[in-house]
Amino acid sequence: MGLPLVIGHRGACGYRPEHTLASYQLAIEQGADYIEPDLVATRDGVLIARHENEIGGTTDVAVLAQFADRHRTQRIDGVEVSGWFTEDFTLAEIKRLRARERLPALRPQNTAYDGQFSVPTFTEILRFLAGINEERAMRGLALIGVYPETKHPSHFAARGLALEEPLLAQLAEHGCDAPVFIQSFETGNLRALRERTVHPLVLLLDAQGAPWDLQAAGDPRDSRALLTPAGLAGVAGFADVIGVNKQCVIGRDADGALAAPGPLVADAHRAGLAVHCWTFRAENEFLPAPLRRGTLPAGRGDVEAEIRAYLDAGIDGFFTDQPDAGRRAVGR
Repeated sequence: MGLPLVIGHRGACGYRPEHTLASYQLAIEQGADYIEPDLVATRDGVLIARHENEIGGTTDVAVLAQFADRHRTQRIDGVEVSGWFTEDFTLAEIKRLRARERLPALRPQNTAYDGQFSVPTFTEILRFLAGINEERAMRGLALIGVYPETKHPSHFAARGLALEEPLLAQLAEHGCDAPVFIQSFETGNLRALRERTVHPLVLLLDAQGAPWDLQAAGDPRDSRALLTPAGLAGVAGFADVIGVNKQCVIGRDADGALAAPGPLVADAHRAGLAVHCWTFRAENEFLPAPLRRGTLPAGRGDVEAEIRAYLDAGIDGFFTDQPDAGRRAVGR
């Protein structure tokens, strides 16, 4: 069994605007084993990397007068969302946008990079990664993996923009032997992918609330049921990993400190599932109270100590906005 995986969450988004080639490159330089692009589709069916299909907060689209009429409200996975949506733009139009920092109040230093980077396609990410891995192979180093998430797959499929076919096609064409995990908050597309790929699949689960496709179908189960031994046994029928909110593994007590680890990791391992946790962030806003430093939400606390607590609980990998801290916690 190797060291737990350090997964660069949207790249190294603690230091660069998320889902940009610069963010992914920095994550690799800081020691990430995998980079994580979230994938959504354009109107012409091209996969691009954005955390959500609503891009008002991660690009400059809101200040571009030529796209003002694209602003609208729609229902996504049962929730009303207003903004600008990737499925309303062609790739050529997306390429006219520039990436911006999503959390400027917490990461003001990252706003210095606003406007410098374009929105990458999945193909561009894979080609970028292939170049890095070619050099690493020549040096005898392990290849960097890619950990794509299909975002809102039911939403896109209903609009004739299914994500799975282009995802698999581009991995086959440009993957160049890089390690791959494919993740989703939905069970249906993972079940379909199970029949079509040998890449390991990851079911994402939060502390409460059903996966969207189960909820929409009126399935009475929620994530808490799926996180029981019986639920995990069922998940193992179509997934290899559970990607869980870290508080499913270690909760917090009344004072905001880390509590004792629960049984999830051991239960998942008995079911044959690995456990990857999300998301570790260095800012005080996201840390347990005893690990914060100073009083400012944007101040940086001891995220390495938090990660080590989860490593001691037996997790197999974790997502982090600061891969350098993650690598130090794991050790080289």
